[in-house]
Amino acid sequence: MPKPVVDLSLYLVIGPSDCDGRNPADVAAAAAEGGVTLVQLRDKKSATRDILALAREMKARLAPLGVPLIVNDRIDVALAAGADGVHLGQDDMPLEDARRLAGPDFVIGVSIGSEAERDATPLALADHAGVGACFPSPTKADADALGIEGLRRLRPSLPVPVVGIGGITARNAAEVIAAGADGVAVVSAICKAPDPAAAARVLSEIVRKS
Repeated sequence: MPKPVVDLSLYLVIGPSDCDGRNPADVAAAAAEGGVTLVQLRDKKSATRDILALAREMKARLAPLGVPLIVNDRIDVALAAGADGVHLGQDDMPLEDARRLAGPDFVIGVSIGSEAERDATPLALADHAGVGACFPSPTKADADALGIEGLRRLRPSLPVPVVGIGGITARNAAEVIAAGADGVAVVSAICKAPDPAAAARVLSEIVRKS
């Protein structure tokens, strides 16, 4: 199967703890119908079997909508679920090993939060980078805020497409695109919204106009 074409414009990061008791697959599907272009399942607490079951459900719901699914951290789950890729943080499996295991047609994103992390990452093996935190994030309180100026400073030296992440909402998404990002990654702005599809439509329009 050839590598999917990944549109980073509106990137949803989602897991069970983000959805206020709603089924994350339902939220992700609604968001995809509203304009989300890529979904990342992030679940650091559940048992492996439960993460795998949710990944398979999400893949089945998103594939007919043409929206790829990637899995945070867990390349084993991503491969077993038939997901389109994986996203690796700086403390996860080394990018070289992930690429060797998954092959050239698997989408691999990496987190970059500083010049030092950029320099330590073999970006030629990655498909895109998540850069941030652009703003303080309620869903990842331990993330240092790189800030918009940090994103603007890093962007020219990154040889892959970039999605801004961290504290992004409809109020500040345009700033992230203006700083050089190819898209925005959001969590609460969609997962906590009463109507995820409507929230996605608003954000999609902001990114399109930016």
